[in-house]
Amino acid sequence: MNDSTGLDPEDRKIVTLARSARARNGVPEGAAVRDDTGRTYVAGTVDLPSLQLSALRTAVAMAVASGAKSLEAAAVVTDAEGAAEADRAAVADLGGAATPVLVAGPDGTVRATMTAG
Repeated sequence: MNDSTGLDPEDRKIVTLARSARARNGVPEGAAVRDDTGRTYVAGTVDLPSLQLSALRTAVAMAVASGAKSLEAAAVVTDAEGAAEADRAAVADLGGAATPVLVAGPDGTVRATMTAG
């Protein structure tokens, strides 16, 4: 999929939240995940001297720390063409291999829909 206009409203929401996190925090990536109850978790890239996490792994960690048992979808806003393998693996750990990972550019346009696994 290369167009955000055909997205489900809930998927469009997580792309928008991911884009907002990236812009608000001035970080390379923003991400959002939606759990099986509809709650969303939003994060940006973490780049500290002692801790480096991608935005998507940070969002998954936030979901786990908040008690999420499963994920329905994930989104990452990035300059990269796709989601890194380690990021998709984190999504798969909680959501399963078939969980969709939406990859959008900084303008919010979805460039790819990948599966977690």
